[in-house]
Amino acid sequence: MGILVKKQTRREALAGITKLAGAALLGEGLLPKTVLSSPAGYSPMLSVEIYVWMQHFQTQKKTLGAGVEEALEAIRRAGYARVELTSDFFLPGVRAKTLAALKKTELEMPTIYTNATLYETKVAEKSIADALELADTVKEIGAKWILTNPSPKRERKTDDELNTQASYLNKLGGELQKHGMRLMVHHHTPELTENAREWHHQLKHTDANLVSCCVDVEWAVRGKQEPLAFLREVGDRLVSLHIRNSKAGVWMEYFGDGDIDYTKVAAYLKEINYVGYLIVELAYEPKTQITRSLEEDLRLSRLNAEKVFGL
Repeated sequence: MGILVKKQTRREALAGITKLAGAALLGEGLLPKTVLSSPAGYSPMLSVEIYVWMQHFQTQKKTLGAGVEEALEAIRRAGYARVELTSDFFLPGVRAKTLAALKKTELEMPTIYTNATLYETKVAEKSIADALELADTVKEIGAKWILTNPSPKRERKTDDELNTQASYLNKLGGELQKHGMRLMVHHHTPELTENAREWHHQLKHTDANLVSCCVDVEWAVRGKQEPLAFLREVGDRLVSLHIRNSKAGVWMEYFGDGDIDYTKVAAYLKEINYVGYLIVELAYEPKTQITRSLEEDLRLSRLNAEKVFGL
C-alpha cells in the first residue's frame, strides 16, 4: 500500500523539533518534576513488565538466571523495545546473565522495580542503601527510574509510620537524583484501603519534585477507585501506568477488552499530552484461563495497547 506524505507546516515542523528536544532532555533526566505532558504532543512510550515471566518460571521450577534470556528474547520477538525488570534480576548470580541478555536482545530498560520497607527507620535506611546500590548498577545500562511499592504491614500503619514512610520516600527521591536517577511510587490494594488513606497521605506529604507516581489501573479498580478520578488526583506526578485487564474480576491472560474501559484512560492521556510510560503488566491468578503461549499473549497485548492508545 502506498503512503501519502503530508507536507508539514512550519508550526508542525517546530513542534516536531520541540518534541525531539524534550525527549532528549528526558532521556538525560534533565526535565523538571514530571514527564506527564508536553506541548509537543501525546507520545507515550510502550514497555512491558517482567512479572508474568517470573510466575511462568515458578511453574516450570526454573530460576531467573536460567530463564532470563528466554524471557527477553520472547519479549523482543513479541515486538517490544523496552522492558521493566525487577531488582531480583540484578542479584549476584543472575546479574551477568541479565546484562548479557539485555545486550543480546537490545532491549532498553528505562525503569526498574524494587521493594522497599520505609515505615520503620532501621529497615528504611537499609532499603534506601539497597536502592542506591541498584541505581548505580542499572544507570550504566540506561535506566532512568527506580519504581518502588512501599511494603505493607499486616496491621494498619499508624499516622507516625505513614509520616516516617513519606519522609523516607522524599529522602530516597533526593538521593536518587544525586545518583542521576528518579523515583516513582507504585501501589497495590493495601494502600487503597480506607478510601486510599495511605496513597492520599503519600501524595500530600511527599515532594512532587522528588517523588513521582506509577498508577496500576487494574489495582486501582480492585481498590475501589474510579480510574479517571484516580489519575486526575495524581495529576502531574504521573510518569507511568501499568496496564492489565480482567473479565468478571479475573485477570486476563493478555491485555484486551475486559472489565476496564481503557479507551477512557487513553482519551484522558491524549487530553493531557501524556509522554510517560505505558507498561503492559500481565499476571496470572488461579482462575486465569491460559490458552496461548506467553509470547503470543504478549504480542496480542502489544497490538491491543497500540490500538487503544493510538501508538
